[in-house]
Amino acid sequence: MSTSLTSLPVLSLVVFLPLVGALALLFIRSSAERALKWTAMLTALLTFAVSLILFFGWRVGEAGYQFVEQRPWVPDVGIGYHLGVDGISLFLVLLTTFLMPLTLLFSWDTVKDRLKAYLVLMLLLETAMLGVFVALDLVLFFVFFEASLIPMYFLVGRWGGPRRVYAALKFFIFTATGSALMLAAILVLGYLHQQQTGRWSFDLLDLYSVVIPTGLAPWLFLAFTLAFAIKVPLFPFHTWLPDAHVEAPTAGSVILAGILLKMGTYGLLRFSATLFPAETYRFTPLLMALAVVGILYGGLVALVQKDVKSLVAYSSVAHLGFVVLGLFSLTAQGVSGAVLQMVNHGLSTGALFLLVGFIYERRHTRLLSEFGGLWKVMPVYAAIFLIVTLSSAGLPGLNGFVGEFTILVGAMQASRFFAVLGTLGIIVAAWYLLWAFRQVFQGPVTNPANQSLKDLHWREVLTVAPIVVLFFVIGLFPGLFLERINPSVEALLSQVNQRALAVQAEPQPQALSLVKLVQRN
Repeated sequence: MSTSLTSLPVLSLVVFLPLVGALALLFIRSSAERALKWTAMLTALLTFAVSLILFFGWRVGEAGYQFVEQRPWVPDVGIGYHLGVDGISLFLVLLTTFLMPLTLLFSWDTVKDRLKAYLVLMLLLETAMLGVFVALDLVLFFVFFEASLIPMYFLVGRWGGPRRVYAALKFFIFTATGSALMLAAILVLGYLHQQQTGRWSFDLLDLYSVVIPTGLAPWLFLAFTLAFAIKVPLFPFHTWLPDAHVEAPTAGSVILAGILLKMGTYGLLRFSATLFPAETYRFTPLLMALAVVGILYGGLVALVQKDVKSLVAYSSVAHLGFVVLGLFSLTAQGVSGAVLQMVNHGLSTGALFLLVGFIYERRHTRLLSEFGGLWKVMPVYAAIFLIVTLSSAGLPGLNGFVGEFTILVGAMQASRFFAVLGTLGIIVAAWYLLWAFRQVFQGPVTNPANQSLKDLHWREVLTVAPIVVLFFVIGLFPGLFLERINPSVEALLSQVNQRALAVQAEPQPQALSLVKLVQRN
């Protein structure tokens, strides 16, 4: 990689190119649909192209942050513009820039109402999501985290299904409640830094050195963790997700499952675990238990769904339970597998939602009872759906197997009991996925409305084909990804372990409770 390229503010370009594209759309007439579509698409493709600099310019073997950008933003209160990416966030950035052009391609002919507003919101959402994965200042992170809520609220509430307003409000209330708690915790951390050093700072690297009173640390940990658990969503905070998925437009469901939910799992690892290492170990049994409950509950509830989109939504609860199980195994294998599985889930579930969208555009129904025998009518569609189903079920040779197997290896080291229960979740996943596939594609064509269905055309194949290719790339060559993930995971776990031991060893100067902190000020 040339010096001229590495000296570019690559992260700023990646984050804000979609924002520039959204602003450009505002100057195009609403009636010029072709210009609107191509402007949005070229913006998304350019963002993806620039993000590839991160992958090809990556210094393999280094554990720290790369492509770092840092400058003051609001220096009087210690807020900085600090961006950086490591092996944990690298592929989440690439996943975001990869999926966005595909969702826009799906929307090419399917979104006709208020197209300009739709495309502007999609690009604004991309900027917010990318900012979440690269922000290293907690206030900057919070700004991006909250900014992602607004476009998704309008995408669900305006372009969603019959119960779209209810689903959008439920999504907003759940997420905003968790975010409010996290903001309070961020402010407390900044205050503690000011009390101990004489200056305000919300920089993640600065806050590692803050000594948090023992009476306060569990409350701060729970404030962060609850915000991220809602976003994952972790059982029992999952109830907003099925409604949001079912009512969201197809592209919204792809982005919600593929990227937005990963903001929760990423936050658990990046912030909850690193800022509060002792509390992370203390609450690990509870979080692993909730993860396993989510795996089994999500799978069993998926088995009784009549709407295929609802089935995929509950499968997300189960699959993200695997991610949380790996994260809180606090082993190198488990955490690395969880990071890779975040990407795998984004690809597999994103592809499932795209495929459900294809058939919905033809039949305007998602009820399993309305289908049957589609393999005879739509063989290309059926073949692609089978590959995606097997990927989500974790078939060896495809991407899902690598992540789930690595997670279970790590979980086995932490708790054999939870690892065994997690393994049962794989069986349940294969059960509901293959059952749904049989309902839709096998047997005779019993519904006359399905007799004349057209198979996928070239644009639809082009939409899902890149994802299918990545299934095999990750499944057959996982080293390309793990060699970039592992060093950062090992460094993070080493830091968590050392700081957890230090917290236990050092006497606390004052066991300051949350109530005392409020009274004191």
